[in-house]
Amino acid sequence: MKKNIRVVLLFELLLFAVVFALLIVGGGLGLSAVAWFLDFPSLIVILLILIPGLIIMGEWKDFAKSFSVGIKSYRLLELKNIIEAVDAAQKLTVFAALFSIIISGVIVMGHLDNPETIGPNLAVCFLSGLYAVLIEFLLLPLRLNAERKMNEEMDMEDE
Repeated sequence: MKKNIRVVLLFELLLFAVVFALLIVGGGLGLSAVAWFLDFPSLIVILLILIPGLIIMGEWKDFAKSFSVGIKSYRLLELKNIIEAVDAAQKLTVFAALFSIIISGVIVMGHLDNPETIGPNLAVCFLSGLYAVLIEFLLLPLRLNAERKMNEEMDMEDE
């Protein structure tokens, strides 16, 4: 069965949104708790390491192609490059989140004299990890789709 990776990613986002909504509303926190999970500086730090990192390594074009694997046809070498680009994006995401968590942790440690802010500041530290998990959640199907397509191409060459 031919799957469009964009549809898979859309359904993944929908699944995440439904589970998130159930946890928030079901936990009795109310919709105001959604704001607790928004920290744009942490997300920007991750993206500012991920995107330029891919560009500097020369992987950006291959990474962009990963969204059209299965829609467009690619040669084996191109599929291998796409897999490597997604792998690089996965590693950069983890390193970027770790960097952001460490920076946030240092800031929290610098404000230990104010005990009321420790909890909210620690929550912000963890949000970088959450964002990395979400990005990885979206990158994994891209990699698996490219690997599956590469295996299909290799199988067709053997016949």
